[in-house]
Amino acid sequence: MAPLRFSANVSWLFPEFPGLPARLRAAGSSGFEAAEVAWPYAEQPEALARAAREAGLRLVLINTPPGDREKGEMGLGAVPGRQAAFREGLEQAVLYAKALGCPRVHLMAGRVPQGADRAAVRSEMETVFLENLRHAAGVLAQESLVGLLEPINTRITDPRYFLDTPQQAAAILQKVGRPNLQLQMDLFHWQIMDGNLTGNIREFLPLVGHVQVAQVPGRGEPDSPGELNFPYLFQLLEDEGYRGFVGCEYRPQAETRPPPSLLRRHSRGLELASLVLG
Repeated sequence: MAPLRFSANVSWLFPEFPGLPARLRAAGSSGFEAAEVAWPYAEQPEALARAAREAGLRLVLINTPPGDREKGEMGLGAVPGRQAAFREGLEQAVLYAKALGCPRVHLMAGRVPQGADRAAVRSEMETVFLENLRHAAGVLAQESLVGLLEPINTRITDPRYFLDTPQQAAAILQKVGRPNLQLQMDLFHWQIMDGNLTGNIREFLPLVGHVQVAQVPGRGEPDSPGELNFPYLFQLLEDEGYRGFVGCEYRPQAETRPPPSLLRRHSRGLELASLVLG
């Protein structure tokens, strides 16, 4: 039974450092073997690739561009009328993924349009999403890349996000039917929307290409106070044979070097780093 492998989400971790290259260096110094970035597009891909290389990290996940943040966009995959912008963003994401050697791209679904009734637009948005996902699967397959769908909770984090449960995401994946599209399992969001994590992990893990973690409800480190028993959940992932990365997408409650002891106990690389960092 292999230990879990953790990746540092440097869009969240090491906020004491001002830029992504510095955060990548901090992640490498802390013993992480991998990193992920929500939106790397403010940096030149070559500079990020060099920083990751120098830090001894591999990049394992980026997101498609969010769209127009000033207009409240948070992804475009399911947004009617924004198909061209989604495909343009996908091309940019593929360019970055190739330059960074990053094998996975989170295909962000986006939000229900402002003022629209979710139930009234659900069918239209799903149709748009299916069309865009089929296109994305083909584009990604040409570069041997995997696309991920992440449900984001609508109870706390983003009330208007279109894709909000693992059941909805799994049903969409089944309709698209492309092997290079998988599920992104963020246990923070799944707990808030549905709970039943043991059952849901066992049911949906065969579809999962990436996992992310944070404590509920505060979105802090896994060993901070909260609802989730991460020693149990990490052991469950190991027992169920998960071989992908576990992304640390949490809000640090304190300076994040070295990583929380709970992560070190479940990762050989972080455990060794903790001995060096003391």
